[in-house]
Amino acid sequence: MGKVIVTGGAGYIGSHTAVELAAAGHVPVLVDDLRNSEAAVLDGLAKLIGRRPVLHRVDCTDRHALDAVFRAEGPVDGVVHFAADKAVGESVQDPLKYYANNVGSLVALLQVMRDHAVRTLVFSSSCTVYGQPDRLPVGEDAPDHNALSPYGATKVMGERILRDLVASDPGWRVVLLRYFNPIGAHPSAGIGELPLGVPNNLVPFATQVAAGLRDRLVIHGTDYPTPDGSCVRDYIHVVDLAQAHVKALAWAEARTEATCEVFNLGTGRGSSVLEVVRGLEAVTGRPLPHLLGPRRAGDVPEVFGDPRKAGAVLGWKASRTLHDALADAWRWQQTLADRDRG
Repeated sequence: MGKVIVTGGAGYIGSHTAVELAAAGHVPVLVDDLRNSEAAVLDGLAKLIGRRPVLHRVDCTDRHALDAVFRAEGPVDGVVHFAADKAVGESVQDPLKYYANNVGSLVALLQVMRDHAVRTLVFSSSCTVYGQPDRLPVGEDAPDHNALSPYGATKVMGERILRDLVASDPGWRVVLLRYFNPIGAHPSAGIGELPLGVPNNLVPFATQVAAGLRDRLVIHGTDYPTPDGSCVRDYIHVVDLAQAHVKALAWAEARTEATCEVFNLGTGRGSSVLEVVRGLEAVTGRPLPHLLGPRRAGDVPEVFGDPRKAGAVLGWKASRTLHDALADAWRWQQTLADRDRG
């Protein structure tokens, strides 16, 4: 097992995947411009992996800079591509930023991979490609052209680009992983979600409220056609998600024919925003101040996935509970507070 390029490797899911890749015997090489992450994550990775991973500070839309990374690190066995902007609301406000970065970085990466004869890729996609599915839990065979935000549309485009590439060149082995909602942190509290500025995602914002760093959480929408009126999502522990990437990479490497296969990564169960709030209150032992607000542009009422295909083909299944994820997220938030005080 050799080197694996991890774009966005200093980010939330990328850093957890680097740990799991190293545990499986790979050598993760991180590529990240640190626009949405911090170099300090390398300290946590060093403790978990046993050595400080290599980080190339590169914008993945820069084809020449990526080429230099592949030249410096070759030979490379495969790539896990996370690098992307990911906030649904921001994508509605600034769609050009999302199309330029998310689509542009994928095209540049594929060109460089082709130049260096590296044709094994695990692609970070999203359940947002489904929009609001006609049936739940949603399977991989559901239409993937109903994305309700520019962010979701970039993932639809990314998948289409990869399918077209594999159809044109039988040397490629590609896995498309459609995530549901990753939350939590490494159980060691050595790494976790580290949003810069105001968090866009529910759990890091809520843990900051619980820690007293923010006044209150706003729940966006309480009149959806769901059991309690708030949005329902499939929350998956980030470590479960990271381990799925290692399984997907191994499966892709073992293929002897052109491959472009899609898998849902979720728990198969939906939880509402209000359930998450109550769950975090149980974990922290304190009330979570919150306001009920209007719907947010780009959100769908309810989505959770059918992960059975990943179980049957990749041998992967989420094993950690919502409580596990919230407990680990809260432990990580407390670690951050201790670090800031120190």
